[in-house]
Amino acid sequence: MENPVVYVRLRRRVVVRPDSVITLGLIARLVTDSEIEKTLSQTPLHQIRPEDGNMIVIDMLQVVRVVREVFPGTTVETFGEPHVLVEVALPETFKPRLFMLVLAWVLLFFGSGMALMNFHADVNMPLVQKRITELITGKPDLHPWLFQIPYSIGVGLGMLLFFNRLFRKKMLDEPNPLEVEMFMYQENVNHYIITEEYRKKHEEEAKGRGG
Repeated sequence: MENPVVYVRLRRRVVVRPDSVITLGLIARLVTDSEIEKTLSQTPLHQIRPEDGNMIVIDMLQVVRVVREVFPGTTVETFGEPHVLVEVALPETFKPRLFMLVLAWVLLFFGSGMALMNFHADVNMPLVQKRITELITGKPDLHPWLFQIPYSIGVGLGMLLFFNRLFRKKMLDEPNPLEVEMFMYQENVNHYIITEEYRKKHEEEAKGRGG
């Protein structure tokens, strides 16, 4: 009989509870014969321990070794990421506090307002608006409301279009700049954690060989 082929694609990041068992089906997508897939999905890879911390890295070599231990002679075809980041979540759940939410909203509101005011002061926006109004109408105006009111409304609409949000619904499927920055930040954090975990493993292996 021909050796079975197991196709494995690791997930990028998963969340588990403390003291739980990480199984192969939890961290990877498997494609193979139904019976083999069922057995491999329930195969344990790692038992969460307190000394593991809240972040664990499992690489593809560990997965391949376990698959071949369970089904010797199996051909393993791997796709995607070479490792998966496992986050050990604390059992406690915290509900958002209304006071902290209101405080954050007030700070962001006045902070963004101060930023706009400082920008307008730096470029002398009132003088610019008066000059533009004078060029259009031919008469000087100390309070060009017909220019300032649409300008103020346009600033708010421009922010909505920039962040691609209208209330709670997205106007377009593409991500807004804030979501892109958050994604890049999370990717950098994941890369740093994975690098540190590999370094710790190499140091532990070196100490074990030295001992």
